[in-house]
Amino acid sequence: MEGDTFSGIGNGTQIDGKILQTFQKNFVQVQNILDQNRLLINEINQNHESKIPDNLSRNVGLIRELNNNIRRVVDLYADLSSSFSKSMEASSEGDSSGALRSDGKAGHKRNRPA
Repeated sequence: MEGDTFSGIGNGTQIDGKILQTFQKNFVQVQNILDQNRLLINEINQNHESKIPDNLSRNVGLIRELNNNIRRVVDLYADLSSSFSKSMEASSEGDSSGALRSDGKAGHKRNRPA
């Protein structure tokens, strides 16, 4: 799979197999964290409904863990977004349809609605 290229996003852009593996790895990490969050939320709800003081105290730690997991998911999505943008920029640098900027890189002119 390494070194392979895949047709991407319907515009003829090629995506490197390594980049695709990175995206897949990050999405699997995100899914695992979200699955863990579902279990945490279920436990938090059960503890809350029980109204047992020890269970309610335990919820403090569970909610902190849930918040940390949410932070990790946000960071993973930010990394994915950044990686995707960089891969799209790299694949479009050789695109002759864009205008050249002063730094010599290919750019694309946006049309603004009137």
